[in-house]
Amino acid sequence: MDINSKKLEKISSLIYYSISVLLCIFLVLLCNKLIDDIDNKSIRPITETFENKAKLSELDSRVHALNLQSEQLVSQKTLIEKTITKANDNYAGEKQSFDNWVQARKTLGSPDKDQEVIDRAKKLDEIHKVEEDWKAKLNDKQMQIDAVEKQKNAVEQLIDKEKNEAETKYDNAIKSYELKVFLFRLLIVAPILALGIFFFVKYRRHKFWPLYFGFTLFAFYAFFFGLVPYLPSYGGYIRYTVGIIVSIGLGYYAIKTIRKFIEVRQAELKVSTDERSKKVQTEVAEKALENHYCPSCGKDFILKKWEFPVKGIEGEVKTVVTDFCRHCGLELYSNCKKCANKNFSHLPYCSCCGTKTSKEE
Repeated sequence: MDINSKKLEKISSLIYYSISVLLCIFLVLLCNKLIDDIDNKSIRPITETFENKAKLSELDSRVHALNLQSEQLVSQKTLIEKTITKANDNYAGEKQSFDNWVQARKTLGSPDKDQEVIDRAKKLDEIHKVEEDWKAKLNDKQMQIDAVEKQKNAVEQLIDKEKNEAETKYDNAIKSYELKVFLFRLLIVAPILALGIFFFVKYRRHKFWPLYFGFTLFAFYAFFFGLVPYLPSYGGYIRYTVGIIVSIGLGYYAIKTIRKFIEVRQAELKVSTDERSKKVQTEVAEKALENHYCPSCGKDFILKKWEFPVKGIEGEVKTVVTDFCRHCGLELYSNCKKCANKNFSHLPYCSCCGTKTSKEE
C-alpha cells in the first residue's frame, strides 16, 4: 500500500505539472497570436518617409549633370594630353633634325648668317609655340574640371546634410515607435504578471494549483519574452527602473516570507510537545521518518557514534535513534498500547498489529 501511494503521488505530480505546462503553452500561443495581429496593424517608420524627395531629386539631378560635364572635360583633357604628346614628339623630331642639319652646315661655313638656318629656327619656334598653347589649354581644362568637382562636392554635402536631417527625424520616430510598442505590451503584460504573482502567492496550495501555476508560468514568460526584449534601450532608465522594482518586490516578499516562517517556527517550539505532536500531519511525518528529521524542528534525530553517549547503550554502535528529539523535546517513538511494538509516534497505525495510535484516538 505504501509503494502504491508513492507511485500515485509521483504520477499525480507528473500529471499536475503536465497540466500546468500544457495550459502555459496554449496561453503563450494565444498571447503571441494576439500581439502579432496587433503589431501588424502598426507601421514601423522607415527613413525614406522623412526625406525631402523633391529636394533630393533636384540635388541628384545637379550631381548627374555635373558628372556628365566632368566626364566631358576629362575626355577633352585626355584628347589635349594626346595632342601635346604628339606635338612634343614633333618638336623633339624637328629639334633633332635641326641640330643635325646645323652641325652639318658648320662644317661647310658659318650658319649664323645663313637665311635658311634662320627660317628653319623660326619653324622650330612655331612648333614649340603650338606645344605651349596646347599646354595652356590643358591647364585651363584642368581648372574647369576642378571647378566642376568643387561644385559637385558642394552639392553632395547638401545631399548628406539632407539625409542626416532625415536620419535624425527617423531616429526620433523609431524611439517614439519603440516606446509606443513597449507601453502597449506593458499594458497587456502588467496585469497578466500581477495576476500571475497573485495566483502564486495566494493559490499555490489550492486544490486546483496546477491551473494557477500554469497561468503563473505564462505570466513570467510574457514578462521575460514578451516585454523585456522590447524595453527601450536609450538611457536605460526604464530597464533599470523595472529591474529595481522587481528586485525590491521579490526581496520584500522573500524577506517577509522567511521572517514569518522563522517566527512561526519559533512560536511552535514554545508550545508544549503534546500540542505540537497533534499538529503534525501524516504527510509531513512520512517524509520526516524517511529523511530522519524531527517533524517539528526539522533537525536530524539520529545520533552518530562520536556524539555524546546515551544511557543504556552498550558496545560500539554507529548510529542511535532516540525516543525524543534532543533539540525540541518532541516525542518521536512510542510503544503500541496493544502489542508494545515501538513505532514512529506520528504515523496513524502500528507497524506490527495495525492498531491505531494514541494520536489518532
